[in-house]
Amino acid sequence: MLLAVLNHIHEGRILKAEELCRHFLRENPHNVEAMRLLADIGVRLGIFHDPEFLLESAVAFEPDNIQLRLDYMQVLRRRQKFSAAEAQAQHLVDLQPDNPLFQSHLAIENMQTGKYDKALGLFESVLARMPDDPATLTSRGHALKTCGQQQEAIASYRAAIAARPDLGDPWYALANLKTFRFEDGEVAAMHAQLARDDLRLMDRVHLSFALGKAHEDRGEYADSFRFYDAGNRLKREQLRYSADQMTAELRAQAEACTADLFDKNAGNGCSAPDPIFILGLPRAGSTLLEQILASHSQIDGTLELPDILALAQQLRGRGRDAYPAILHDLPADQLRQMGEAYIENTRIHRKGAPFFIDKMPNNFRHIGLIHLILPNAKIIDARRAPMDCCFSGFKQLFADGQQFTYGLTEIGQYYSDYVDLMAHWESALPPGRILRVQHEDVLADLEAEVRRIVDYVGVPFEQSCLDFHKTDRAVRTASSEQVRRPINREGVDNWKPFEPWLGDLRKALGDLA
Repeated sequence: MLLAVLNHIHEGRILKAEELCRHFLRENPHNVEAMRLLADIGVRLGIFHDPEFLLESAVAFEPDNIQLRLDYMQVLRRRQKFSAAEAQAQHLVDLQPDNPLFQSHLAIENMQTGKYDKALGLFESVLARMPDDPATLTSRGHALKTCGQQQEAIASYRAAIAARPDLGDPWYALANLKTFRFEDGEVAAMHAQLARDDLRLMDRVHLSFALGKAHEDRGEYADSFRFYDAGNRLKREQLRYSADQMTAELRAQAEACTADLFDKNAGNGCSAPDPIFILGLPRAGSTLLEQILASHSQIDGTLELPDILALAQQLRGRGRDAYPAILHDLPADQLRQMGEAYIENTRIHRKGAPFFIDKMPNNFRHIGLIHLILPNAKIIDARRAPMDCCFSGFKQLFADGQQFTYGLTEIGQYYSDYVDLMAHWESALPPGRILRVQHEDVLADLEAEVRRIVDYVGVPFEQSCLDFHKTDRAVRTASSEQVRRPINREGVDNWKPFEPWLGDLRKALGDLA
């Protein structure tokens, strides 16, 4: 039966594979290979908390099973439990110090915890023995890109492509540099690879998005949209995302998190003023705001931290719909402890400044929870014009967690729901609790907006915030190369050449469009 499960997975029949695997596990509840396969199915469906539980249990049953640990490590990374994933990778290296695969995995986990020098050293060690390994060359490119070494990153990605032209990841990595332009020969090579019948699914996805970017740069908008649409369709078919279910979840936040709830808990929570939450939709300019604020001497830039999402998941409970209604039942001591735990758990990402940034966009869903446990934290709503923001998200192949971006209707509905929920937060919370920053205003008058933002945060103005593009720090989002340049308006109205194909997006946005 497990061989049948494997066959269904490889043939793309994921739901049938899940049905068979669950049936097998009911009769063989401790079979670790079945647990591993069901976890793999969950990951393919964009679900990560159940695979984490399955693999944690499987590793407990068979602690010496290398494949289980590799799978567990990768799920922990996708759950953004970076320290735990790094510990798994270190365990494997301790077992076999000269194993290049394990060294490569440890290097990847070192990147997630900000140890880029160590990661690059490990990549070089692997490449000294395996100079043409495409996965290592690609991962090294990611590390170099994050550290701002763009030309070196491009060379590493191109070396990976030369070693294995059908590997989609380095092709898309080049496109994802945003400021990179493909040469004619590279575009032809991508077309040739995409024409193959034996191309793996994710390689096809990566190449589709990369060709979308390549044709967009050439002004060939019909071809560009065709490839963006194809890549999104392939991703959408692999997921279980429901726009209507998300609408219901966001409305539940507004229904549960009322002004009365906040009034009842006034003065509760952890009083620390340290966090600055920058939230909203991806591709809305949040990385630019982070780079501006992280250029200030009193503010640390960190990552898109998973802690609030993880806390919401814990409150939701397994198989229950307790959250957010349960927020009405939490005692003052628990709210304070949750806030204190957040401050303590995020300390690993800080460098000693009084304030730090948490740039997880999806935290906008949980502003009520944030306010209850951290009433003195700052909350910045990074907002961008709807058509630009949504279409930019549609063009972006995200690593994980942004399932609403793979359809024009889905992303338009999500944006509309976001606007409605933010309106609720602004009405239910005390006046001035949230600072809305419009991306187009930042582009139009940088200094005025920077002064408004730092005044809200409560720190003095510093010239370095205007010179944000000179700040030397690791930036791990898709906008990393864009925020290393002075302010510009290149992204404004980028959707307009694609207008003939964006009817579904306009319809979903309604009046917002």
